[in-house]
Amino acid sequence: MTAPTTRDHGRPDLEDLRSWQREVRAQFPIFSGQPDPGSPEPAYLDSAATAQKPLAVLDAVRTYLTTTNANAGRGTYTWANRTTDLVERTRDRVKEFLGDPHPERSAVHFTSGTTEGLRTIARDWLAGFLSDGDEIVVPVADHQANILPWLETQQLLARQGVHVRVRPMPYQPGSGDYDHLALAELAGPRTRFVAATHVHHVYGGDMNPHRIRRAVGPDAVICLDAAQSVGHQPVSVADLDVDFAVFSGHKALALPGTGAVWARQARGPAFAPGGWSGTPNTAGVASLAAALDWLDATGVDRIERWTVALAARLTEGLRHLDAYEVLGCPLSLAADSPVQRRQGIVTFRHRAIDSGDLGFILFSHGFMVRSDSHCQGSAGEKTDSVRVSLHAYNTLEEIDRLLSVLHGLQ
Repeated sequence: MTAPTTRDHGRPDLEDLRSWQREVRAQFPIFSGQPDPGSPEPAYLDSAATAQKPLAVLDAVRTYLTTTNANAGRGTYTWANRTTDLVERTRDRVKEFLGDPHPERSAVHFTSGTTEGLRTIARDWLAGFLSDGDEIVVPVADHQANILPWLETQQLLARQGVHVRVRPMPYQPGSGDYDHLALAELAGPRTRFVAATHVHHVYGGDMNPHRIRRAVGPDAVICLDAAQSVGHQPVSVADLDVDFAVFSGHKALALPGTGAVWARQARGPAFAPGGWSGTPNTAGVASLAAALDWLDATGVDRIERWTVALAARLTEGLRHLDAYEVLGCPLSLAADSPVQRRQGIVTFRHRAIDSGDLGFILFSHGFMVRSDSHCQGSAGEKTDSVRVSLHAYNTLEEIDRLLSVLHGLQ
């Protein structure tokens, strides 16, 4: 795994954020209820799949639906105009949140989530951008949503007589990180498009996409899957120097069925989804605007510090339990590790208990985790595992209680 970046915060310190975290957690109504009598205290540890929603987001959706609800871009009355303004203002809000250096030139397209966003880029932009003999780089050990659309585009073009070569993204052995030096050797004058991931959904590492531009040169288009970074850590498209950034609103505290494609509009033709644009998910857009406001007010940098520190607490405990294998960089397990730590995602296996069974066992103790293959591509892990993924509402006590249960299963 790579050395610390400028965004690392030194040794994780949970104590200085605990009062802040208690105030944050209190803003999520789903955690305010009492567990059923005789049931264990519930602990939601599956935020990489979908995040819980703060009251500010729920209130914004309720206000929109009870005061303004109408279609966008299809009416001249007040409610319709307000809804149209909401959609356009949220486009600008996404650009601002992502640190867009040229918002007057870029575009934002709302989707149902990251998967639809990546498929839209592949279908409506990439297919027309590539020529016979071009090459694309695909991260074959990342989420399938960032693999299959590009392979489908290659197959579509092949049926039209346009032959595009797919080059697998190189990875560092044992860590799951991109090998940026090998990528520089792989890239050539026909490398037109590179698909990458910001934070890996299994290994939890920041894949350092800011190094990709140096590796592939100034002309290649870079498309970033930011599903596990937006809403979890600061994201600057200016610093990353990517051409597309795609994320899911529901992983960033907004409603399900909400996401966005940000397009720089600097390399290649302008991005514009094809076909007729139907009714947008206006309630989802309202929730996304409120979620971005909440994230800014709460402090995405503090959210990152908290979740990275919790993940380090978990890996520190797991490295002392011989029954478990933690996926990802083995050098970053210690809480005081000098290398880059996991961004709130820790995935592991028990050496004797099937991961599916382990997931059921953990749920019997109140822990809601993901236990399967995590939709990883064919070059990824071959055996199922258990994933713990965190957000600002998770507590130190939940991690310590989880470690106690895992210790008891040795």
